[in-house]
Amino acid sequence: TASGMRTDEVMTLPKAELHIHIEGTLEPEMTFALARRNGVSLPYADVAALRRAHAFTDLPHFLELYYACMAVLRTADDFADLAAAYLRTAAAQCLRHAEVFFDPHAHLSRGVSLDAVVGGLRRGLDTGGEQTGATASLIACFLRDRPVAEAHATLDLLAPHADSIVGVGLDSAEVGYPPEL
Repeated sequence: TASGMRTDEVMTLPKAELHIHIEGTLEPEMTFALARRNGVSLPYADVAALRRAHAFTDLPHFLELYYACMAVLRTADDFADLAAAYLRTAAAQCLRHAEVFFDPHAHLSRGVSLDAVVGGLRRGLDTGGEQTGATASLIACFLRDRPVAEAHATLDLLAPHADSIVGVGLDSAEVGYPPEL
C-alpha cells in the first residue's frame, strides 16, 4: 500500500465506515435467496450474471442495479438478514463502527412499511453487533431525484422511529432537484 503496510496488516487495523448504503451491500447470493423467499423475479439469469452486472460504468448503471436488487427486500426479516450480513462481513475486516445509510422513500414507494425497514435494519445491526462487537447507526436518506415535498412527507413518517435514526442525508441521482432545495 502507499503507507508501506502490507494488505494483511491493513486488514487488522480497527476501522469505521462513515458512509455505507446498506441496500448496496446486498450480495448476489443473498439477492437470489431473498428473491426466492419473496417470489420476486430478477432481471438477471443467475448469481453469475448478477455478479457480472456489478461492473457498472456510471451512476445511472449502478442505480439500475441498485434498485433492481432492492426489490427483493420486502419484510423485516429481509432487512435484518441484510444488516446482520453486512456487519458480520465488515467486522471480519476489523470494522468497529458503521454509519449506515438507508433509503426509506424507495421502500415506501414499493409498499414496504417503515416498521419493516427500520425495525428490520435495527434488529439486524443489533444482532450483528452482538455477534461481532461492532456498532452501527442508521441515517435515513432522501432521494435527490424526487420532489422536496416527498422528503418532508417521508421525514414525518420517520418520526415514530426517531430513536433508531441518528441523522438524515441525500442520495441517488440529482436530476432536477439540486441539494440546496
